[in-house]
Amino acid sequence: MARNSAGAAPRTVTRDDIIDAAVRVIDRDGPRPSMDDIAREANITKPRLYRQFADKGDLFTEIAARMSRQAFAAAGTDMTLMLQPPRTSLRTMFTHYAQGILEHPNVFRFLGQAPVIQQAGAGVLQLDLGRDAATRLSKMARSVAEAVPLDTSGLDYLSRALVGAVVAITDLWLTDSDTPTQAQTAEFIEQASELAWGLIDGFLRRQGIEADPDTPIFTTLAEVNQSRSAD
Repeated sequence: MARNSAGAAPRTVTRDDIIDAAVRVIDRDGPRPSMDDIAREANITKPRLYRQFADKGDLFTEIAARMSRQAFAAAGTDMTLMLQPPRTSLRTMFTHYAQGILEHPNVFRFLGQAPVIQQAGAGVLQLDLGRDAATRLSKMARSVAEAVPLDTSGLDYLSRALVGAVVAITDLWLTDSDTPTQAQTAEFIEQASELAWGLIDGFLRRQGIEADPDTPIFTTLAEVNQSRSAD
């Protein structure tokens, strides 16, 4: 096997490589990783790690962003919730979400337990597991609402409420054991789906729209718009 010459340049390690290493460390060792352990897992020195990430807060925030992107991918396309009955689509979404969490339960625990961190030159950073997901959800919901059309005022609050509730009950689901049972996971999916629908239903009712969770929202809104046009 060929060896690198003594003067060979060190292997390039990207930010994604370091995040991969951090996730492996957290999966293996639990939700309290050290920067030394992460650097060692990435096969780099700690100074090289800090050339990629300004500080611990920078790295931990990127881990949170990655996990929220993966969780959000379960939502499917922008029209998934609109074209399927809400109860059905929500259960499908939360089933995929739960499967993703169970692949990295310690990472979720780590993000949920993350302390307040002093970020260089930027005051105090409180790691917010749901902020990135809520921003994505607001953008998706706004594009759908404007296409229907539907009043978009309050969507940002709805998105934060949905994500905050899901984060909170995910923590509850993972509290009692390292690996939830199938029954516990099924209960989580059911409770999360009904809670999310309750928030969405409340938002629609404030606009005078009564939606059936077993009828696609798109169908309901089309009927409402047709009725309003006829008035």
